[in-house]
Amino acid sequence: MADNAGHDDDLLEFLDDSEVPASPNPEQLRPWRVLVVDDDLDVHKATELAMQGLLIEGQPLHFLHARSGQEARELLATEKDLAVALLDVVMESEDAGLQLVRFIREDLCENAVRIVLRTGQPGYAPEIETVQAYDINDYKTKSELTRTRLYTVLTAAVRSYRQICSLESSRQGLEMVVEASTQLSKVRGLQRYADGVLHQLCSLLGVLPEGVVCAQTGADLGASRVIAAAGQFLGFTDSTLSNLAMPALRERLTRCLRERASFFDDGLALYFGLGGDRAMVALVDLKRPLAPMEEQLLRAFSANVAVGFENVLLYGQLLDQAYNDQLLQLPNRNRFVELLDKNLKDPAGITLALVDIDEFSDINDAFGHRFGDQVLQAVVVRLHNVLGKDAAMARVGPDAFGVLGPDQRVCAETIAVVFDEPFAVAGEKLQLSATSGLVRLTDSAAQGSELLLDAQIALKRAKQHNRGSSQYFSPAMGNDARERFKLLKGLRAGFEENRLFVVYQPQVDLTTSQAVGVEALLRWRTEEGKFVPPDQFIPLAEQSGLIINIGEFVLRTACFQLKKMEDQGMRDFRMCVNISLAQFRHPGFVGSLQKALRDSGIQAKDLELEITESMAMEDTELVLHLLADIKRSGVTVAIDDFGTGFSSLSHLRQLDVERLKIDRAFVRESQSSTAGATIAQMVINLGRALGLTVIAEGIETEEQRVYLQSLGCHEGQGYLFARPMQADQLAKWLADGQPRGA
Repeated sequence: MADNAGHDDDLLEFLDDSEVPASPNPEQLRPWRVLVVDDDLDVHKATELAMQGLLIEGQPLHFLHARSGQEARELLATEKDLAVALLDVVMESEDAGLQLVRFIREDLCENAVRIVLRTGQPGYAPEIETVQAYDINDYKTKSELTRTRLYTVLTAAVRSYRQICSLESSRQGLEMVVEASTQLSKVRGLQRYADGVLHQLCSLLGVLPEGVVCAQTGADLGASRVIAAAGQFLGFTDSTLSNLAMPALRERLTRCLRERASFFDDGLALYFGLGGDRAMVALVDLKRPLAPMEEQLLRAFSANVAVGFENVLLYGQLLDQAYNDQLLQLPNRNRFVELLDKNLKDPAGITLALVDIDEFSDINDAFGHRFGDQVLQAVVVRLHNVLGKDAAMARVGPDAFGVLGPDQRVCAETIAVVFDEPFAVAGEKLQLSATSGLVRLTDSAAQGSELLLDAQIALKRAKQHNRGSSQYFSPAMGNDARERFKLLKGLRAGFEENRLFVVYQPQVDLTTSQAVGVEALLRWRTEEGKFVPPDQFIPLAEQSGLIINIGEFVLRTACFQLKKMEDQGMRDFRMCVNISLAQFRHPGFVGSLQKALRDSGIQAKDLELEITESMAMEDTELVLHLLADIKRSGVTVAIDDFGTGFSSLSHLRQLDVERLKIDRAFVRESQSSTAGATIAQMVINLGRALGLTVIAEGIETEEQRVYLQSLGCHEGQGYLFARPMQADQLAKWLADGQPRGA
């Protein structure tokens, strides 16, 4: 479809040549290639005529022509390096020009070529989104493209094209640099670099490679080593300077290193100082004198190569630190993971062991870290001696070693032999033990670091049973660990998404059957609506540290619920909240407790914290200090699960608590077991003797209630009275007169 509207003669207004620059010899310059696509032949002629003899950025223009979008597609299939495309919008179809733009950008992936749309019908202008999406440089109506304006549009497009090409060239150059740098990460990067320096040096001088590169790594010049060689010197690679069989070569290298200078006389020697006692020397057996220009060139070459050597050495040091343990001169965890990946190709008969020295931190605390380092070195020597050369070893933790080798060598029995005899360290005899987790590679589908995780799972299982023992990994262990991880992940998400909530179980006076308080209990309902038992997720929360935030949530929720009940007329009503060991030990616990009291505005005497008997026995000094802070705030304390631990009478007196809580196991056995009845009786008698209130949990039958009351138990809690319930249900239960067994 022709875009003519009677203005073809005025399509380009020719101005005086003085208004645009011209070139005296344009045919000698490389032209910018411009594609003109238009179904009007006059447009092609006018465009080329208007730009005749003009230069853009010092280069002429070369035009290619197509009369339709299809013809342009065929031309673009063979023509490359186009700088600009001048496209008519409406040709064989109303959007032929835009379809061609899509073809250039999407099918040909030509992102550098600049696109200028031209039309005789302004109503066909592309949408702004199209201009942005397909990187269209400009849009002009043909009537406004005078000669000067066309030149301006093309100049802007060419400059943009040149900048894009320059950026692309820089990107490709950067890729080459990155690729070259990657090569340095390989095992013999320094040797390859030195060999390349030697060959470049010879190429620069126009001679065949004939020379050596020698590396000095200390004050002893004789220990300097040839790391690259070519020509007649090839056999000297890896030789030390003192062992070189050619005296003349040895003398020249020694002179260069000793005087720390380059020599341009017979037998060219270039010195590359790298700081300290490190240096490189490149020596070329040159049979002719150097020209002055060559000497200047070599000095510049030396400066650049010295920086290159420093970079290679630095990279080598970083690589060494990244993959090797500097103290024990063993591979570290990163290198060991690579080794594991390699052995997975043929895992039959191979075992991985994770060996962890027991109580190593106590050794550091008692004797100091320097002594601890010597202990680790002694263990490494013993491991090497016992396991032999067939076993690979790495340091994978502060006091843990990874061992990989044949099943018959890397096994529980062999590891036990390593620690049978005492270790002699700095004049001391030290008996050590180690716990190990082992994985037969054929028993695990894991790879690399995941295989180490399987060994860690087995190690943890061994520590749970008995320190100093060994445990082999089984798929069942892995499944259990993954399920625990999945559960912990779900718990984190559940807490963040408010799927954890608090329920309340009443506590009653056994004589009057009146509610005297409630215990706040945590519940978790998953996204699918299923409840996860607390004995499954609470230990995970404690191990992960999540219990700190969850515990604070429970404490604050319980305090605000108690305040709501106080406002509704409940007086002298107790709210009991369980506190975990991790919470209790947290340095901010007392502060968070005081803040919860202030924010909620409750009577502190109505809040009771429950700690387990085992917690009370954990760290007497810490517990007594914290309990004193808690008591000063006005909050009371109860000992939960009493009877399951080993508290002494004197210790219990020191704790200064208000209540003892009999564990549900003794309540359950109180009528069916003599031992259970005896313990229940002892706890009640002890509590009453110390002036403490005794409460029994887990009361499910009337017979249990009557029996415990007859023993002198004050209070009870259990399904006989009420199940744990949410706040609105609790309010109804209290309002209905506390029906038993609700």
